[in-house]
Parts: sequence; structure tokens; C-alpha cells
Amino acid sequence: MTLLVLAHFAVALCAAPLVRRAGPRAFLVLALPPLAALCWALSRWGDVESGRPSTETWSWIGAYDVEAAFRLDALSLVMVLLAAGIGALVLVYCAGYFRPGTRQLGQFGGNLLAFAGAMLGLVLADDLMILYLFWELTTVLSFLLIGYDSEKRGSRRSALQALTVTAAGGLAMFVGFLMLGQLAGTYRISRIVEAPPAPSAALTVAVVLILCGALAKSAVWPLSLWLPNAMAAPTPVSAYLHAAAMVKAGVYLVARLAPALSDVTPWRPVLLTLGTATMLLAGWRALRLNDIKIVLAYGTVSQLGFLVVLAGAGTYDTALAAVAMILGHALFKAPLFLVTGIVDHAAGTRDLRRLSGVGRSLPWVCAVAVVSGASMAALPPLLGFAAKEAAFDALAHGGTGERWSLALIVVGSALTTAYTLRFLWGAFARKPGVADTPVHRVGAGLLVPPALLALGSLVFGPGIGLPAGLFEEYAHAYPVPEHPYHLALWHGFGLALGLSALAWAGGAALFLAREPVVRLGRRLAWPKADEVFGRIVLGLERSSLQVTGSVQKGSLPAYVATVLAVMLAGLVAVLATDLPWAGTPAPRVWDSPWQAGVGALTCACALMCLLVQRRMKAAVLAGLTGYGTAALYIVQGAPDLALTQFGVETVSTVVLVLVLRRLPVFFGDSQKIRRRLTGVLLALGSGAVVACAVWLAAGARTAEPAGAAMTEETAHHGLKDVVATILVDYRAWDTMGESAVLAVAVLGVTSLLYVHRRQGRAASPPTRLPGGVTAWSLATSRLRVPAKYRQGAPERSWLVAGDTLAPEHRSVVFEVVARLVFHPILMLSVYLLLCAENLPGGGFVGGLVAGVALTIRYLAGGRHELAAAAPVHPGFFTGLGLALSTGVALVGLADGTVLHAFTWHGHLPLIGDWHAGTAVLFDLGVYLLVLGVVLDVVRALGSKIDQQTEYRAGLALAGEERR
Repeated sequence: MTLLVLAHFAVALCAAPLVRRAGPRAFLVLALPPLAALCWALSRWGDVESGRPSTETWSWIGAYDVEAAFRLDALSLVMVLLAAGIGALVLVYCAGYFRPGTRQLGQFGGNLLAFAGAMLGLVLADDLMILYLFWELTTVLSFLLIGYDSEKRGSRRSALQALTVTAAGGLAMFVGFLMLGQLAGTYRISRIVEAPPAPSAALTVAVVLILCGALAKSAVWPLSLWLPNAMAAPTPVSAYLHAAAMVKAGVYLVARLAPALSDVTPWRPVLLTLGTATMLLAGWRALRLNDIKIVLAYGTVSQLGFLVVLAGAGTYDTALAAVAMILGHALFKAPLFLVTGIVDHAAGTRDLRRLSGVGRSLPWVCAVAVVSGASMAALPPLLGFAAKEAAFDALAHGGTGERWSLALIVVGSALTTAYTLRFLWGAFARKPGVADTPVHRVGAGLLVPPALLALGSLVFGPGIGLPAGLFEEYAHAYPVPEHPYHLALWHGFGLALGLSALAWAGGAALFLAREPVVRLGRRLAWPKADEVFGRIVLGLERSSLQVTGSVQKGSLPAYVATVLAVMLAGLVAVLATDLPWAGTPAPRVWDSPWQAGVGALTCACALMCLLVQRRMKAAVLAGLTGYGTAALYIVQGAPDLALTQFGVETVSTVVLVLVLRRLPVFFGDSQKIRRRLTGVLLALGSGAVVACAVWLAAGARTAEPAGAAMTEETAHHGLKDVVATILVDYRAWDTMGESAVLAVAVLGVTSLLYVHRRQGRAASPPTRLPGGVTAWSLATSRLRVPAKYRQGAPERSWLVAGDTLAPEHRSVVFEVVARLVFHPILMLSVYLLLCAENLPGGGFVGGLVAGVALTIRYLAGGRHELAAAAPVHPGFFTGLGLALSTGVALVGLADGTVLHAFTWHGHLPLIGDWHAGTAVLFDLGVYLLVLGVVLDVVRALGSKIDQQTEYRAGLALAGEERR
């Protein structure tokens, strides 16, 4: 079964090259996988009919008892026959329907075949999660098929509408599946049917959610609006998806779960009520339409409501009638859609007011349509008659709800007869006063598929006993009554036949009075569902714009305050309701007095941030709180964490200062007393509540910490730095993922500074002045001394700041100190990188220290000094580091381990014994990545802003020169 499903997707991937090579004839090759599935299903008929289903299982998510399980039983066999058989015939039909050179035909063929594979997986799935996976695949593929002609606005809108309705229902159904699986203790559908969960409020909610997905998929009112609009798709799509496959998925799900859930309180009332309402409303709507394809679409919606009633009634007889009607509906509705495509193809129109005499021009097409239409109207001796007789009899012997449904279904059957006659008359009859429609002949490739399906209705009517055993095998999932119904073409004169005759007579009367019926229907017409949907979507768009405009105001303090307020409200609500502090031991105030002193100083710096007016002072005080945290690490005995915190805080403070250069010196008048007081209270409350939550979480620990085992394992390998070992060995995959996220985030943020906007671009080309002088050269000319005016022998300068910075921006002492400490700091970064196994350090902190060295060069000498110190693009370091870490991780998989697969030992003169492993190379990648990130941030927030400032200064000087 798995191979059959995968074969559909594999061949679908080859659809585009096949169509390019063979044109529409490639659809004959694409029909082979469904044909193989059909032959396989037929070969399993005997075993399944005898109660021996085929199963196939392999573990998927073992921890949650989720298995990729497939099962072929009686119901799924019927659906496989429909999905595979009609799918193969529709693909053959496509070979004659499409013309050579049709746009995107290969993509269409691949999507249609992939949909057949998804539908096959859906009906074979014996696990709720697998069923949902294929369910959503059919949703996405149907979206692509309906929107095939993407250049038309109507096609795009119809596809989006279908996707919105069915995907929303699918999400609700997914939640219901999760609830049902948890209540039943298993996600296997066959086990749930055998041992249903006990009734409960949770099960009621799960049933309602599952029905939302099923009813949305099968276009049951009020979720039926998407199906008529889906007729914008090509005719083969309508014949397959909307007659035999996609819309049957919801009915199939109802029929699959009904043996287990039909006794749950909302099941029967919801399905009987909405099913009958759908049958009546859609049937009445079909009587006043002029597009024969739309008439069939509303007829499909009407019949789906009938099928939902039968599948959800939850008795032996209704289940038998439901499966018979599922087969009958597919065998008469699919050929009618295909015939509609032939008429549209031959006559160039689907408007029944313009079609006339087509039956005489296309007699064989008309014959196929008449046979299929007669089966839809339930005329003997066709399959539709036998199935509807079974339905009438089953509902007549049911409960009160079923009998009320029967009365309404008889009215719906009369509507079915009426719109069937309207379709046949409109498509093929000669109409007075209307000239015969010119048509061209059609080939056998178009006629054979619908003819074979119509022949199925004709054969299975008298031969209803052939599949009866299969239908009864499914019906045995329900308690068998004392006198079960047996499928047969003729049961004699009785109530069912009388109701059928009443429906035929009523339908004929409605058809004969079609003009008054159309006028009455237009007067009594409700607002179109499509218009209602459009208004709802427009209202949602307007509401979202208003909400977004009121919330997203571009104020970072407002965003931070919102986040903190939500967090504070949630934590306070939990603390107030759950009382988690009950039984928690009293907290230790400190482990040593040093912690109290450092903590008090840190809190003092944080509180002082609330009192200052200058942005730079606030930045420095905020940085001191970070250094205070690092000091707490030192007091606690974690020098490696303290070293990392010092590095991070230093770089963060520098970056913050670089940003503040473009902001006003003071916070401004917007910081009013009330606003500041609100911010103070919110900040203090958030800090206090988070501290309380951390204390409670630490006090609630009952299990042994994992750190002891990691410490022991690290010591076993002769290592002492547990933190570094965890980062580059035990949890190296996490470190690699975090490194990738860091690189992408920083590159994305810094790249925003280089985006040239259409208006007010960040940087512009130099403005040319008379004589070839540019504003840039004018602004910097006073900083450069031509070589011919220099006296004495050439000498090597320490820094380029002497030639690139204005004197008022220079600090000679800082320049000299920066030059003296630059290389030692780089050596320290390399030392920290290499000593991480047994001493504080590591690639991350080493990269930070190297970044600090380059930052010092920039602060001392400006952007030209930074370019001279690091002539390589920062992206090179970032990419090289990420590639090195990833490569080492993947190489480590060679022997089944990660990052510790290879080690080297040796002895070198003057150095002594040395040891290295792939973890060191991994750490080197982290080192380079962090160095590249820091360098990129400094370049973007420092050099780029300097360049813009110099450019504006140049423009100002250029203006003065002009004056």
C-alpha cells in the first residue's frame, strides 16, 4: 500500500518532462499508477469481502503511539475503487480534452496525479495523524487544481475560497483528532471503532470539531459555498475532485467514525439536520441556474447532504444504503461532469439558453448523459434507483429523527429529478425559437471514459448483488437488526417505491413549471453565499487594519510594555490561583555576603537608569547591570560564564553607544511623569514576579540534576570545563543550530542598513561640483596631505587615523593604547579558544574578545582604521565559521557519533604533549562565526553611519563653496 501511494507521487514528479515530450498523450502514462491501484484493489476484493482486511504498519512517532498504518477493509476498498478507477479514466479523458501546447499542462497533470495519490493514502490510512496528513495534502492540491488558470481572477479567488474553508475545517478537525486519540488511548482508527471512548464532555467537543472538518470538506451547509465556485477549475478536475474524490472525503470520514461515535449526543442531530438542509437548499438553487456545470455543482452539494444523512444515521441499514449511494453517486455524477466538458468543448458554451439541438448532433454523448441522469434521478433499472430504494427503506424503519429526515429527503429527491431534467433538457434538447448550436465531432478519447462510468450505473443496477457482499461487510460494524435489508433492484410494491414515484412526479411537475419556479426562486433567494463570504473577508481585512493601526504604532517602549504587561498578568494569575509557594522551602538569601553586595550594587545601577535624563548615561548604567551579573557568576564560582557575560556585555554596550550617536542626547519631553511612573511600576512588578517565579521553579525541583552526570562524564575524559564540553560535544547540535540562527538574525538586521529606499536613501553617490571636485573629496581634503609636501624620510605610522580623522576627533593616547593592546587581545582570544577543555574559555568568548579588539581599533581610528585592521568582509568569517562547524558535525556522523569521532595526540618540541579533537575544530567555527557577527555589527552601525555623516558634512561644505 505504501508503495502504491508513493508511486503516484513519484510519477507525478515526472509529469512535466513527460508532457513536454509527448504532449497531452502523456496523460495515458500518468493513468498507470491509478490503474495499478485499481487492479490491486480488485485482487483483494475476495479477502476483504470475507472479513480479512489487509494491513501495513510501521512506527512513525513511537513515543506517542503514532504509526504510519494503512488498512484495506470494505469501506476503504470501495473508496479505492472510486479514487483509482475514476482517477484513471479522468486522466485518459485529459489526453483528449487538452490541446497540445496548453499552458502549464505538465504541472496540471502532476498535481492531478498527486491528488489521486493523496486521496488513495487518505482512504487507506488507519491512523488519525496519517489521515490528517493526506487530508491536508488533498486540500493543498485541490487549491492548485482549482486555481490552474491563475491568470483569471475568478480562478484565483475560487481556489483561495476553497482553501480557506477546507483548511479552516481541517485545523478544527486536527484538534478533534488529538482529543479523540487521547481519550481513546490510541490513534489507530480500527482500534477506536472496536473500542470507542466513554462519552464525556471532551468527547462531545472532539466530535463537533471533527464534524467541522468533515462537513467543510464535503461542502455541507453552511460550509457549502466553496464547491459551486470551484467549477472555475477545468472539467476533469470537477469530474474527479467534486464527484468521486475530494468531496467524498468528508462523507468517508463520517462513515468511518460513525460506528464509534454515532451514539455521542451531537452526532446524529447535527448530521441529520445539516444534511437535509443542504439537500433542500442546494436542490432549490439548482432549479434557477443557466450554466449546466453550475447546475451539476449544486446538484452535487445536494447529493452530498443526502450522503451525510445516510452515513451519519448510525444503523446497519443506513450504512448499507450509504455505501451503495456513494458508489452510485460517483458513477452518475462523474460522467455527467465529463459530458459537460464535451458539450463545452464541442459547442463553446455551457449556457442552457444558447444550447439547442446538441443531442441530435452528438447522439452518443446524449445517450451517456441520459443514462447517467436517469441514475441520478433514481429511475429503474439503474444503480441510483437501487441505492435510493435502500435509503428510503432504511430511514422509514429508523427512529423519529430518521423519519423526519425521510420526509424532507423525498422533497429533496423531487428537486433532484427536476434539476436532472433541467440539465438534460438544457444541454441536449431542441428549444423553440433557438437555432441549433453548431458543434464539432469529438473523438473516442473523450467519449469512452464517461461511457464506461455510465455503463457501470447500468450494470450495477440489475447486478447490485455483485458488490452487495462488500457493502454488507462494512455494515456489519453496526448491530445487525432482526430483519436486515438486502440490496436488490426490485423489492416489490411498497413504501419505498411509492415515495420514489412521488419524488418523480413532483420533480416532473417542477420541471414543467420551470418558468414560474425560476421567478419564485429569484424572489425567495437568500443572499448568495459567495457574496456573504466576500463581505466577511472584507470585514476581517478592515478590522485587522484597524486593530493593527491601533496597536502597531511604531513605538518600541509600547511594544516592550505590552509584552511585559501580558507576562505579568499571566504569571500573577497563575500565582494567585495555583498557590505554588505552598510547601516550597524558604529561600536562601545568599550563599555568601559578596553576593548580597554585588546584587545591591546591580539593583542600584538598574534603579539609577530611571532617574537619568541623558541616553548615554542610561546606556552605561544598563551595561553596569550586566557587569554586575558577571560579578555574581564570579562569586558563585563560574568564571567561564562570567567571562562570556563580560564579553557579551562589552560588545552590547558598544553597539548601544553606536546606535545612540544618531539619537538626541536627552530622552525628550515625551518622558512625562505619569508615563515614567507607569514604566517604573511595570518594570519593578515584572522583575519581582519573574524573580518569584524563578525561586518557585528552583524550589519545586524534585528530580536529581543532570549536571552531576555530565560532570562525571567530563571528568572521565580528563576534562574540567563542563560548560564548554556541553556546548561543543553533548549538545553540539543545539549549539550549531543557535549559531545558524545568530548568523541569519545579525545578517538580516545589519543588511537593513544597506537597503536603498526609493525616497530618502541611506547613502547617495557623491555630488559632482565644478572642476571635477566632489562633496566627498571636499569634506576630506583637509585630512589628507599630498606626498610631495611631506618632509623627511618615509616612516610607518601606527594608525591611519592621522590621515583620515579630523584633529578634534582624535585621541593620541587612545590611539597608542589601542595599537599596543590590539595584538595581545588577539592572542588572548586564541588562548581562550584553545584552553576551553580545562580552563575557562571557548570559541564563543574567544570570538567576542577578538571582536572587542577590532572594536577598539575602530573606536580609536574610525572606519578606515577598521578596514585596515580587518580587510576581509565580515560575511567571510561568518560563512566560514558556520561551514566549518556544520562540516565537522556532518563528518562526525561517519562512525555514528557527533563531533567526537576523531582525535589526535602527539608530542612537539618546546610545546610538549598535545591533544586535539574535532570538538576543537567545531569551536574554531564558533569563534569565526562570532567574530564575523561582531565585525558585521560594528561595520554596519559604526562605519556605515560614519560614512553617512561624512557625506552630509561634505554636502554642507559643498554648499558653502557654491555660495
